[in-house]
Amino acid sequence: MAEFTVGERDFELDGRPVRLLSGAMHYFRVHEGRWGHRLAMLRAMGLNCVETYVPWNLHEPRQGHHRDVEALGRFLDAAEAAGLRAIVRPGPYICAEWENGGLPHWLTGALGTRVRTRDAEYLGQVERWFRRLLPQVVERQIDRGGPVVMVQVENEYGSYGSDQVYLGRLTELLRELGVTVPLFTSDGPEDHMLTGGSVPGVLATANFGSGAREGFATLRRHRPDGPLMCMEFWCGWFGHWGAEPVVRNPADAAAALQEILACGASVNIYMAHGGTNFGGWSGANRAGDLHGGEIQPTVTSYDYDAPVDEYGRPTDKFWLFRDVLALHREDGTPLPDVPAQPAALAGPVRAELVEWAPLGEVMDTLGGPEAEWAMPPTFEELGVDRGLVRYRVDVPGPRQPYPLGVTGLRDRAVVYVDGVRAGVLGGGPAEAGSYTALEEPLAGPASVELWVESLGRVNYGPRLAEPKGITGGILHERQYLHGVRARGLALDAFDGEDALGKVPFRSPESGAAGLFRGTFDVRGAGDAGIVLPGWERGFVWVNGFCLGRYWGVGPQESLYVPGPLLREGVNEVWVLELESSGEHLLTLR
Repeated sequence: MAEFTVGERDFELDGRPVRLLSGAMHYFRVHEGRWGHRLAMLRAMGLNCVETYVPWNLHEPRQGHHRDVEALGRFLDAAEAAGLRAIVRPGPYICAEWENGGLPHWLTGALGTRVRTRDAEYLGQVERWFRRLLPQVVERQIDRGGPVVMVQVENEYGSYGSDQVYLGRLTELLRELGVTVPLFTSDGPEDHMLTGGSVPGVLATANFGSGAREGFATLRRHRPDGPLMCMEFWCGWFGHWGAEPVVRNPADAAAALQEILACGASVNIYMAHGGTNFGGWSGANRAGDLHGGEIQPTVTSYDYDAPVDEYGRPTDKFWLFRDVLALHREDGTPLPDVPAQPAALAGPVRAELVEWAPLGEVMDTLGGPEAEWAMPPTFEELGVDRGLVRYRVDVPGPRQPYPLGVTGLRDRAVVYVDGVRAGVLGGGPAEAGSYTALEEPLAGPASVELWVESLGRVNYGPRLAEPKGITGGILHERQYLHGVRARGLALDAFDGEDALGKVPFRSPESGAAGLFRGTFDVRGAGDAGIVLPGWERGFVWVNGFCLGRYWGVGPQESLYVPGPLLREGVNEVWVLELESSGEHLLTLR
C-alpha cells in the first residue's frame, strides 16, 4: 500500500517528492500477446509510468452488451508486473484519433450534440457505463496495492465545451464510485481551453508538443500551485489517408522533452508506443472552418512516429529519449536493458485467394435486414458502427437524363446503375460539399445502388457526433427519390473464424469487389506485414482477426500482423474489397 498525492509543487509518494515519467500506450491498440514486450520497452526507455485511454464504444458496441471490459484490468496488472505505475483516462470521451472519440454510435445517434454536456439522459448513460468499468480501476489503485496513481476527468474538454456543471458531475461520479487517487484534467495551454476544461480543486495539466516554458507559464496563470505536468507531449503525429506521412525530427523532439524536464515538470509522452487501429476503429477529422470541410480519415497504423514503432522496435527517437530520461531518474540507477525484439516471420509467405463472393451476396448473407424507408436512413438508424450500407432506389420513367446526386453524404459512395458501376461520390481526400452528383446524367427508368462506407466518425471538434451514411436524400434533377431500401453490413458480422460458413463462395473474378478467401502456410511464426498491391480499398482478416482498413491512396502501404495471430501450419486470410481487387496473391513478409 502507498499514498500518491498532489503537493503544493510536486507529486508525492508517501510524502516524498516524485516525478512521473510516463508514456502513452493504449492496450486496445496492441495485441495482448505483445503487452509485456512493449511495456518493457517503455521501462527501458527510462519511464516509470504508463498511460492509457479507455474506449467506451469498443467495450459496449451495442447498448447493454459489454465486451471484455476486463481487458483494462489485465493491462494494468501487466503494467504493474513490468514495474510501471499507471495513469487511466476513462473518458467518457477520449478523442485519441479513435472512432467517434470513443463514444458509442448508439449514444451519439440518439443524443447528437447533447453528449458531453449536463444532459440528464447522457449523464445517466455515463453513470451506468462507469459503474461497469471503474471497478477495473478502483481495485488497482496505489492505495490498494495496485499501480494506478491518477485518473482523468473527461478529456481536453476546453477544446470542445464550457459546461462546468457537466465536469463537476463527472468529478463527483468518479469519487462516488470509489476513485481515491488524485484526479486531473488536461487541456491545451490556452486561456479558453484551461477555463473551459479545468475543475476547481482538481489538478490541471497541459498538452503540447513544444514551447514548454510558455505552456507552463500559461498554466501557472490559471493554477499558481500544484505540480506541473505535460499530460500529452506530442513527440510525433498521426496520419490521414491520402496525405503525406507526418514525421518529426528526433533531435527536435528530444530537445523539447529536455525542456519539459528542465522546468521541473512531469511528462507523459504521447505516444510512447502507438500501436495499430485494428478492426476499423480509426477515427477521422474534418478540414476547413470549424472542421466542417472534407473528411480526413485516419490511417490504420497508429505508429505516430513514436520512439517505439508499430512493430515494437526502438527508433532513433527512442535512443535520444533514453539519454534524456536517464538524467532524470528518481534513484539514479542504470536503465534496464532494452528487451530483445519478438520473433519476426521467418521469411516471406504468399497467400493465394482462391475463393470469392460478390459484394451483394455477402451483404445478403451477413448483413442486417433490408427495409424500405421514405428517406435514406443513417448508419446509426441501421445500427451500424463500422462497415457499410447498401441503399437501393428506383428512378421512375420514362424520363430524360438528369443528374443523379446525393445531399449530406458521409462518407464515400460507390454507385451502380442497373448493375453496372457508374462512379464514386465523395469520400476521403476528394470529398465535395453537401451535394455531389455523378458525372453522367441518368435517364429513367433505372435501378440505382449506392454502397456507402463509413471512413471513421469524427473524433475531435464541433463535428463530433455527426451521423454517417446518406444524411440528406437522393436526388434526380431536383426531385427527391423516395422509397429507399437500405441494408447494413457491420464489420462485427465477420467476427470469428467460422463467421463465413454461409457465404456462397466461388472462383474469384478479376478486378471485382467482394469477399475473397485463401490460406497460407507458416513455418516460423512471428510479426509480419501484409501488402496488397493493386487493391483499392477494404479490410483484411487473418485467422478471424480484423487487421484494419487498407487503401490504395496511401501513405500506408502494408498492414501490421502481430505474431501471436499466426500459427504454425495453415492460416486463413479474408479480404473484403469494396471497389476493385488486385492480383489474387498476397504477400506476408
